[in-house]
Amino acid sequence: MKYSQSEKMEIIRMVEESSLSVKQTLREMDVPHSSFYEWYRRYKEEGYDGLASQHRDLRQVWNKIPEWEKERVVEVAREYPEKSWINGKPRLQT
Repeated sequence: MKYSQSEKMEIIRMVEESSLSVKQTLREMDVPHSSFYEWYRRYKEEGYDGLASQHRDLRQVWNKIPEWEKERVVEVAREYPEKSWINGKPRLQT
């Protein structure tokens, strides 16, 4: 489950104020202890802002070819047409 910044803060407060152990409190709230300790570490280091989502924009693709690189490839292909691909087969001079 994905938690908002304010939900993470509330969970931290509840754990800190609970008379139960951290492990027991997290179990009752059904919050993974690994997630909690990551949030708690970021909260201690960066404050409330550290609880903001760390996920990258999913629309960004790590292996997307930048536009400038695409333009460079087209430029080189036009400059050396003898090395271009036609119908999926390379035309190489031997």
